[in-house]
Amino acid sequence: MMDRALLVSEKKTALPVLTEDRVYVKGKFLYKGKEKFFVKGVTYGTFKPQANGMQFPEESVVEKDFSMMAEQGINCVRTYTVPPAYLLNLALRYKLKVMVGLPWEQHIAFLSSKERKGDIVKRVQEGVLLCKQHPAILCFAIGNEIPANIVRWYGKKKVESFLKELYRIVKSVDPASLVTYVNFPTTEYLDLSFLDFDCFNVYLETPEKLNAYIAKLHNLSGDRPLVLAEIGLDSLRKGEEQQAETLTWQIQNVFAKGCAGMFVFAWTDEWWRGGFEIEDWDFGMVDRQRNPKPALYAVSNTLKAIPFATDAALPFISVVVCSYNGAATIEDTMIGLGKLDYPNYEVIVVNDGSTDNLANIVKKYPYQLITTENRGLSNARNTGLHAAKGEIVAYIDDDAYPDEHWLRYLAAAYLTSDHAGMGGPNIAPDEDGPIAKCVANAPGGPVHVLLSEEAAEHIPGCNMSFRRSALLEIGGFDPLYRSAGDDVDVCWRIQKAGYTIGFHPSAVVWHHRRNSLKAYWKQQQGYGKAEALLEAKWPEKYNEFGHLAWAGRIYGNGFTLPIKTKKDKIFHGTWGTALFQSVYQPADGLLNSIPLMPEWYLFSGFLAFLASLGWLWSPLLWVWPVFLASILIMLVQAAISASKNVSQQIAKKQNVKYQLLITLLHVIQPIARLYGRLKHGLTPWRLRGDFYTSPYAFVLKAKQFTLWSEKWRSAEEWLEETEQNLIKMKARVQRGGNFDKWDIRVRNSIFSSSKGLFTFEEHGAGKQLLRFKAWPIPSKTLALALLLITATAALAALDNAIQVTVILFMLDILLIAAYCKDSASTISDMYEAFNRLSNTYKIDPKVIGIAQMEGSEQPENEAVPVSKDALEIAPHEKDLEEVPLNKSA
Repeated sequence: MMDRALLVSEKKTALPVLTEDRVYVKGKFLYKGKEKFFVKGVTYGTFKPQANGMQFPEESVVEKDFSMMAEQGINCVRTYTVPPAYLLNLALRYKLKVMVGLPWEQHIAFLSSKERKGDIVKRVQEGVLLCKQHPAILCFAIGNEIPANIVRWYGKKKVESFLKELYRIVKSVDPASLVTYVNFPTTEYLDLSFLDFDCFNVYLETPEKLNAYIAKLHNLSGDRPLVLAEIGLDSLRKGEEQQAETLTWQIQNVFAKGCAGMFVFAWTDEWWRGGFEIEDWDFGMVDRQRNPKPALYAVSNTLKAIPFATDAALPFISVVVCSYNGAATIEDTMIGLGKLDYPNYEVIVVNDGSTDNLANIVKKYPYQLITTENRGLSNARNTGLHAAKGEIVAYIDDDAYPDEHWLRYLAAAYLTSDHAGMGGPNIAPDEDGPIAKCVANAPGGPVHVLLSEEAAEHIPGCNMSFRRSALLEIGGFDPLYRSAGDDVDVCWRIQKAGYTIGFHPSAVVWHHRRNSLKAYWKQQQGYGKAEALLEAKWPEKYNEFGHLAWAGRIYGNGFTLPIKTKKDKIFHGTWGTALFQSVYQPADGLLNSIPLMPEWYLFSGFLAFLASLGWLWSPLLWVWPVFLASILIMLVQAAISASKNVSQQIAKKQNVKYQLLITLLHVIQPIARLYGRLKHGLTPWRLRGDFYTSPYAFVLKAKQFTLWSEKWRSAEEWLEETEQNLIKMKARVQRGGNFDKWDIRVRNSIFSSSKGLFTFEEHGAGKQLLRFKAWPIPSKTLALALLLITATAALAALDNAIQVTVILFMLDILLIAAYCKDSASTISDMYEAFNRLSNTYKIDPKVIGIAQMEGSEQPENEAVPVSKDALEIAPHEKDLEEVPLNKSA
């Protein structure tokens, strides 16, 4: 390590100051000026100290090294200690950027004493002062690979807090600088979202493992750039040719996967560590005498094609922009599409009956303009789809504009996968106003939902693309969705057709958010309407409260976080020895999840209603504290979300006004969504399913249905067909689990569900007698509500509070009536689904008669339910009479 006195003496060396040459962060990438800056770097050092303590070669050696680097297309150097002034000046001469490592004793228990901690902080500050505002600086690295056992010793939070303190120290000395920390897989669980960009050292020697891990790191990084701070291969053990080959595909994959850059470890085999020369590893691209290895030329040739290797075989892409009165923002979209770095695309703008100046704006650009009457967003998307010539159709909204490499990343993802659809992030532009930035960090925004690191369940409509053939196969977009919900529906239909959807973290579009509270409120109401339409079409996707239960995980900023009652778990492995140590978040329980639903406001309203009855019966005044507690829960989770689940830019400001506004948005957004849902029929008391038969309104025990089949099928086939019949009837269906004593459950509202059990008898020659029974079950919500209301009514009656008693018993009657109606719906749905199983059944005439006596009149040629008693007197199968029946599915 460099001597402290030497560090101080370095301050006297003149350093040029040119802050406008600094690299900065914008979304998922680094920029220099107005151009993207891709890091094509090598690590440099650590070297054996000179007599004066300097841990770098002499100036002439450094100049030779930097000259060779520049000739080979390298533009960045990573040092592990604070470089001297001559190194930074030489880097500037050869147009190299330097990642400056700020060294300290991270391999020991560095937080054991205040003195040691203070000394680390002081040395970090001095190191930054030495390089302050030098134009050759890329960034400062406040640490490198704190050992997992040290992190485990102090705990995740303490280490994160200390690194955040070092981050603030660097920013206080050099506010314009970029700051990062170099992490590695063994401590990937550290939450370092305060950093300007993320760095990881990653050594994986197969493309599949490297690609998969980069995808995971992107999801951890969110909207921040990702740089791999070390990649490489030891030529001593693997050979120089394999080193060159491995570095080639490593670099290609790093950039194809959307990283902002990488550093090859290392420039030279010369390596000094722990007071010793390391001679049994040769990671360098040149040897100790600076003779090039094959790896240097392989890296040089690969870097020439960065970030994309070739234009060959790129698919033709049709970009479709659908707009209704979008003149205020579509100019940005048109300009951005004209700047796309892609050789083979077209732009189609569908003007959906706009009444503003939209058409005149679009006509200024060389794009195809199609004007139609106002028919809604889905129809406009379909118009673009049918006009498209490309094999890929990419959709972008009229209030968004693309990153210049948007189509490149989408094309690369399609070429390397079988996905039928592909999406990417949408990020709010930095230049948007403060309200828009707060809206970007509020709930209800366009987020993506991932099933795995790269497979998506949902991609938002402002940045989605599909193979044209797959989109046409499913019939395009559903015209039912005029302004929102179309993207969710089409993603589900694509997956239902057997296809998959992918996600590329660097296929970025910049998406303007609403810039007023009024516009945000209106948008969220519209989303509430879209949810109602989606639930009517896809009831199985929603829970009994009317809340969408995604199969995947939501990514992005702004969504409301629950109040945690369980701590995150970190997989350390036995004795903390796992190479990849990840954090696992336990699933939120029902009690944690309910306050996140807009319907929680209805619960709070019900509590307020009960409390208001306190003016008629004073004991109910005690409900007011419960009501206030329900409001407090919403405020607390809103405040937590506003402080934690926000983008880096808004968090940096640490402005109380921003935090309060985001908190307010977390509070009002569910109200707007709830209004839209209720207005369009998505209520907790809604009833779904197509069939309702009054004889089943008062079901006190299981109903049994029996059918005869002349064609043998397995139990799984019968149940799958029954399940599909229920889905076609828009019933919410759930399969029984490994430990359940039922096969199918149907829930059509919040009040009850019905369970069904299937069995069959084998009668030889492929003949089967199918038995199915169904029975209703009151929901826990209904049972709890009835218990509380009835108990309260009884207490009120004992206290002679007649008015309150009558009101509460009327509520009981309404709930019981709703239960009866719901039970009738679910039992009838199960009967009808079972009734549709086959085209031809054999039914005993005696059985038909008994069945007709038990239920309603049966139409001719329809399968009938058979009572348990009738089965006991049914004749042998040879006496059964064949009755043709119509299959109504």
